Amino acid sequence: MRHRRKTVKLQRKAAHRDALLRNLACSLVEHRRIKTTLAKAKALRPFAEKLVTLAKRDTLHARRHAISVLGSSQLAQRTAKALFEEIAPAHADRQGGYCRITKLGQRRSDSAPMAFIEWVDAYVPAGEEAEPEEAAAASS
Repeated sequence: MRHRRKTVKLQRKAAHRDALLRNLACSLVEHRRIKTTLAKAKALRPFAEKLVTLAKRDTLHARRHAISVLGSSQLAQRTAKALFEEIAPAHADRQGGYCRITKLGQRRSDSAPMAFIEWVDAYVPAGEEAEPEEAAAASS
């Protein structure tokens, strides 16, 4: 029986699908917002939200589990570090729903529905936060 076996297959084998979701999650943590197809964004959301829930625990076991889920590459280790130090503290008071999907319309080449997926409470580094204020003061 298939009870509670809800998996979006994305027309890929299991290993390819797992690698795709790992890479999308790493890109989402690194860039804070990515543009992808709507189906991939919908498949990525529960994967990324489970990682944030894991990162909110902030224990050694949780860090090792996140690295094992993301893979053992240096990119995955950097991603796990950013997830625990930047993304999870930004969502500390939120109980769920860490990602937002915004539909963009269709891609011109093949008419695939496109979407942005981003963090709801996006972490903005301190250096980037001060630049718009300085630019507004300089233009006035």
